[in-house]
Amino acid sequence: MKRRISFTAMVAMTALGVAACGGSSAGNSATGGTPTAGSSSSSMGHFNGASFTILGQWTGAEQQAFQSVLDSFDKATGASGQYSAAAGGDEASVLGAKVNGGNPPDVAFVSLPGALEQYAKAGKLIALNSAAQQAVSSNYSNEWVTLGSYNGKVYGVPFDASNKSTVWYNTKLFSNAGISTPPADWTSFIKDAQTLHDSGVRTPISVGGGDGWTLTDWFENVYLRTAGTDMYDKLTKHQIKWTDPSVTKALTTLKQVWGDRNLVGSPSSALKVPFTGSVDNTFKANATSGIVYEASFVATTITGDKLPAKVGETAKFFPFPAINGSQPTLEAAGDFAVAFSNKPVVQAFLQYVASPEAAKALVSSAGSGFISANKNLQTSAYPDATLGQLAQQLVSVGDNFRFDMSDQEPSAFGGTPNKGEWADLQSFLGNGNVSAAQSKLERDAAAAG
Repeated sequence: MKRRISFTAMVAMTALGVAACGGSSAGNSATGGTPTAGSSSSSMGHFNGASFTILGQWTGAEQQAFQSVLDSFDKATGASGQYSAAAGGDEASVLGAKVNGGNPPDVAFVSLPGALEQYAKAGKLIALNSAAQQAVSSNYSNEWVTLGSYNGKVYGVPFDASNKSTVWYNTKLFSNAGISTPPADWTSFIKDAQTLHDSGVRTPISVGGGDGWTLTDWFENVYLRTAGTDMYDKLTKHQIKWTDPSVTKALTTLKQVWGDRNLVGSPSSALKVPFTGSVDNTFKANATSGIVYEASFVATTITGDKLPAKVGETAKFFPFPAINGSQPTLEAAGDFAVAFSNKPVVQAFLQYVASPEAAKALVSSAGSGFISANKNLQTSAYPDATLGQLAQQLVSVGDNFRFDMSDQEPSAFGGTPNKGEWADLQSFLGNGNVSAAQSKLERDAAAAG
């Protein structure tokens, strides 16, 4: 799963060879739809005494939030779902070992469309039945349905999600610099960062270059806005080379920020800052930065690190800026529930997972930081306005979003610390050489297959 609170990196899945990398607000409410097939646990049927097992990676407040979903289903149906968190949070390896050992869980939550595809291709997964599939189609946009599908069949139910197109800022430093409105486009973004610098903020934009996955997220957002979704899909599948002019344009655009010492400080310093450090630098008591880019889980990082900033007041976000008039778009990540057994109770549970009722139980738990892409979930279900706004931005783009690119690439290229894309973008942050970065990215992508 992409980082929400404590992500470092998933190691490769044994045998199947799949791994993870690295996870202005619109409106006040998502579309409030009429309940659809699978929208209520009471419509699932009765499974008195039927037990099933679930594997995930959630602990702490996140596990409590998921348990509320499971408890609601069990209470309504008489079933008994047993959740276990993968040891060390390494759900990918634990799941791979269980599947290869012939002892998979009945249900697992996977964060990679590539993992879902590999398990389905190997004949390990059970496709959703018609009721569960209808629930997914009714409550999620087509792009989410496609991400959970393989070879014309739907296997995965979208569950939690991360909005990875959010830029967070220190409202006090913005106010001190005389910036009254967050930037909406790339030019204003750079201008405002310079204004922060001129006001005395040492490093206006805090870049967590010590964790290479943060740099892939930067690139993916810029590439979406300079190349568009179709080219994004092609690059993700390596149907075009990393030496393509579209990549040149994106890296050159990115260099406007990364290559400016007034905006990000010295490259050598930025390369030593981990993700959590980049958030701390922006929201600690004596903040040295005014802006940090990363996903919706920045909010829970602020809380988890016990920083003095208050989310929604002194810590706010704005959408990743438009570039050259680009249309609203978004990068996302998330988890999908998949079935390894054909027990009727499992299909009923997956049908429930797809429902607004399950989404409400998940996100309404204070402290978990969960958001959902369920389009029929009211934003009033969220415990605070910021989470509701983050979810609304995710839902409002419809199909005009793309899943994290590096989460879909071979792990040797897109998901390994100090190698492949992570290392190549760290080198680019350090030296700013566009052509050298493209050549290295292409060589590494080709070698990874």
